[in-house]
Amino acid sequence: MNCPHDESVMISLELNEVEIDYCTKCSGIWLDSGELELILGESEAMRKFLASLSVSGSPGEKKLKCPICDKPMDKVICDDEGKVIVDRCPKGDGLWFDKGELLDVVEAGNLAGSAETIELIRDMLKDSLER
Repeated sequence: MNCPHDESVMISLELNEVEIDYCTKCSGIWLDSGELELILGESEAMRKFLASLSVSGSPGEKKLKCPICDKPMDKVICDDEGKVIVDRCPKGDGLWFDKGELLDVVEAGNLAGSAETIELIRDMLKDSLER
């Protein structure tokens, strides 16, 4: 699979027994539909969070194409202040997180299925987050 941000070939990493796609060039992460829930656990907080995602009207960021269906993805707001915006496939194929956004989303949405999972994400991405 190619990165929607820079077209690099992404590598597969395993996080909580879920295979995620990671770009070593831009440190972005692609999660197929349902993988965020698998990583962080099904919960009421997760359902509320996913239901609260709203399409951003901000034309500030370039629209990326979904690496699965090649359709332009929607920019969706993931926090109350509108500071965390991720890309979502309009057909529901998955979510794209730019560098550091997965942690931002988890923290903004109070989605810590467990502190252990958050620490695992931080540990896995620590080199890319420091760049």
